[in-house]
Amino acid sequence: MRDTAVFESVQRELNRQRNNIELIASENFVSPEILELAGSVLTNKYAEGYPGKRYYGGCQYVDEVETLAIERLKKLFNCQYANVQPHSGAQANTAVYFAVLNPGDKVLGMSLADGGHLTHGSPVNYSGKTYEFHSYGVNRETEMLDMDEYKKEVETVKPKLVVAGASAYSRIIDFKTMAEIAHANGALFMVDMAHIAGLVAAGEHPSPFPWADIVTTTTHKTLRGPRGGVIMTNDEELAKKINSAVFPGMQGGPLMHIIAAKAACFYEALQPEFKEYAHQIILNAKALEASLKEEGFRIVSGGTDNHLMLVDVKASCGISGKKAQRLLDEVNITANKNAIPFDTEKPFKASGIRVGTPAMTTKGFKEEDFREVGKIIAYRLKNEETDEVKNECLRRVKALTDKVTMYADIDYLKEE
Repeated sequence: MRDTAVFESVQRELNRQRNNIELIASENFVSPEILELAGSVLTNKYAEGYPGKRYYGGCQYVDEVETLAIERLKKLFNCQYANVQPHSGAQANTAVYFAVLNPGDKVLGMSLADGGHLTHGSPVNYSGKTYEFHSYGVNRETEMLDMDEYKKEVETVKPKLVVAGASAYSRIIDFKTMAEIAHANGALFMVDMAHIAGLVAAGEHPSPFPWADIVTTTTHKTLRGPRGGVIMTNDEELAKKINSAVFPGMQGGPLMHIIAAKAACFYEALQPEFKEYAHQIILNAKALEASLKEEGFRIVSGGTDNHLMLVDVKASCGISGKKAQRLLDEVNITANKNAIPFDTEKPFKASGIRVGTPAMTTKGFKEEDFREVGKIIAYRLKNEETDEVKNECLRRVKALTDKVTMYADIDYLKEE
C-alpha cells in the first residue's frame, strides 16, 4: 500500500525546487546519479567499522564503495587520509573535537555573529557547552577577517585548537597565515571548509592543504553531493584518532547509501566540467553583486570573492531580514534571513539576508540571469506590498525558471 500522504508532500517539494529561484547558499541540486545512489539498496546494509575491518558480515561490496569514496576524496583535495563516514558536517566537527580535545580545553573559532558556524563554539551548541571556546571576528570598518585581532586572540588565549572557516563570510580566507599564527603558538589548526569545498576542489579558492592539520567539510553545498560530512588530514596519528572518534566514538553504522552518493560526488568533482561549473558560480556571484549594488543595496564587506554574499536589507530598504525572506518567498525566490556583523537586531529577525549562486548555477543560470534576479529582488523589496508588484515579480521569476529544467523525469505521484 503506497503512502500517498508522504509522496504528495515530496511531490510538492519537487515542484517547489523546479519552480523557485534557489538562493540559499548552502543548498544545491545533486545529479540524477547521486539521487539514485542516495535511495539505493545500500540503505539496507549495516557496516560498522571500516573497509576490511567490519563488525558485520556481507560487507565485501560496501567495502568497495567506501574505498572508492576515500580514494577519490584524497585525490580531489590532495591529502593522505580521509574519513567519509560522518553523517553531517556538524558531526564531522564534533568528531574532530572528540579526537583531539578534552572537555574544558581552550579552542578559538570564528564568532557566529561575524559569520562562523554553530559548531565553532556557539554557547547554545555542544561545542560551546563542552569546550572553553573563544572567538575572533571581522573588522568593524572593513567587515573582513581582522587578522590583527585573530593574532592577538591566539597569543592571549593559547588555544589547543584553532578553527577556521565560516557559514556566512564572502571573502577569501588566508589559511596559510592563520595556520602559521596558530602553529607558532602551539595550536592545532583545523579548517571547516563546508561552504567553499567545491570552490577549493576546482581551484577557485585557496586550499587549506598543506597548511591545515585537519580539514572537515560537508559534501553538499558547493561540492554538489549528498547531505553528509567528511574529515581529512595528512597526519597518520591524527587520522587514527579521527577514525576512532567517528567510530566507535560518535557513530555506529555508517550510511552506506550516502557514502555511495559521496563517492559519485567526488567522481563528478574530479571531472573538467566541474571546474567550469565552479568558475561559473563565481561569475554569477559577481553578476548578482553588481546588480544588487546598482539597485542601491549595501553588500557586507563591499562584495564577494566566493559563492555567497550578505545583503544589508535594513540599511538598504528599512526592513528586517525576516521580512525580506518572507517577501521573496512569496514570489518564489528562496533566501534566508541572516545576521550581519555588529547586527542590532536579534538573530531570528536579523538585518540581512544571505544569498548564493551554486544551486541556480547548477540549473544553468548565467550572468545575465543573475543580473535579472538582482533586479527582481530590488523591485520586490523596495516597493509596497501590492498584488501588482507581487504578480510582476512572479511573472519575471517564471520567465527565468521556465528556461531551465530540473529532474524532469521524476514523478512521485505516478501509478505503481
